[in-house]
Amino acid sequence: MTNAPLMPMATAVWLVENTTLTFKQIANFCNLHEVEIQGIADGEVGKGIVGYNPIIAGQLTKEEIELSSKDNSRPLNLNNYNVDIKSTNNKTKKYVPLSKRQDKPDSALWLIRQYSNLKDSQIAKLVSVTKNSVVAIRNKSYWNYNSLNPKDPVAIGLITQKELQDAIEKAERRIKREKKLKEKEASNKNKN
Repeated sequence: MTNAPLMPMATAVWLVENTTLTFKQIANFCNLHEVEIQGIADGEVGKGIVGYNPIIAGQLTKEEIELSSKDNSRPLNLNNYNVDIKSTNNKTKKYVPLSKRQDKPDSALWLIRQYSNLKDSQIAKLVSVTKNSVVAIRNKSYWNYNSLNPKDPVAIGLITQKELQDAIEKAERRIKREKKLKEKEASNKNKN
């Protein structure tokens, strides 16, 4: 496990916009290069990336930022904490407001780009869209593809981090199972 914030680029955008930290401090904290941070400040890198507040996420404290702002040589330290993920077996679908329904295809696009090992049916189930929509988005034939902006479904509150983690683990198990099956078939062919 690396010692970096959850979404380094989005965290860097927020730190550049909302603090007086040096580029070097932000770069070291986010595990990015100083030139990338300079590009973020100039508006050349990270266009369209919404800043991710590390204070709200519990990754930093205001005091930590203030201390590092006063002393340019002091690095930012990531809060080490264990998140207690509540397991609620509530299978009923909650009401999704109209504003978030429009974010569903954007979330599907984000999942396709970030987690290409997820099956279309898993993505469809996660963000509550049809499988045909996910296939169309993946094939870039979705009717509104050109105006889609990838959005993290966890960050916008469409799904929980636990649901996403479970889906990723399930996909990884499936890939391992398929790999073992292929190896078994290959070894059976070699024996014959």
